[in-house]
Amino acid sequence: MVSFAIILLFSAIMGFSIYLSLPMVFKSGTGAGVLKLLNAGAVGILLFLLADIFSNVTPIIYNKSLYGYGSNPLYDLVFLLSFSAGFLILFFTEHRKEGVLTPSQTAFFIAVGIAFQNLTEGLVFGSLGAVLGLTGAAVVILVGFILQNMTEGFPISSPFLGKLEHREWQMMSLLFLGGVPDIIGGAVGFYFNSTIIDVLFDGLAMGTILYVIIPMIRAIFTEKSQYLRRVAYAGIFAGFVVGFLVNLI
Repeated sequence: MVSFAIILLFSAIMGFSIYLSLPMVFKSGTGAGVLKLLNAGAVGILLFLLADIFSNVTPIIYNKSLYGYGSNPLYDLVFLLSFSAGFLILFFTEHRKEGVLTPSQTAFFIAVGIAFQNLTEGLVFGSLGAVLGLTGAAVVILVGFILQNMTEGFPISSPFLGKLEHREWQMMSLLFLGGVPDIIGGAVGFYFNSTIIDVLFDGLAMGTILYVIIPMIRAIFTEKSQYLRRVAYAGIFAGFVVGFLVNLI
């Protein structure tokens, strides 16, 4: 049986792989077309992440437990309430003030959504590691989550592209917020995990990410330039494909 310390170590590696997006974010002198492509790519990754999270939830809520048909009413309710909470809390938080989301606020909300999703990742890895050790399925999940987290760091950083202006520390702390739940989840999952908890945090993650994607899509399509609009379409497509290919590994 693998030790608790080993689970924590690999959960930290898994979580902080989110920082591997920094070289691209810190790169200076990026042109308007490339910035548009990168921001649109972040939207594509988030869209794939939404689909990926929901694919994890569907076997739980649509399990034909209702007399062999339909879904599980308890899990349905937990998912619906947590999804609604993730979306509506951000909605009322933003609309209590005037104006649109700032880059810092957008990055924060993206980090929160990814943090909820990474917490469930950590729970899954911690519980599997406790049972199987670092072999078989646990290793496959570890490698897959590391690669996925490498892509997740980019959506958090994307609102700062071309706008850092000495706010590197703020972006670094938001990446930390997105990555550290893997460690918490790994620690808790080593001793305890439940399906309801997974559904709860996946629902929160989906509600939060969906809310953030809407203004991001609106922002990248405000350009009057037909060229930049085409770049935006290409970026969203490329981001989704990258998320898909990474998830295949």
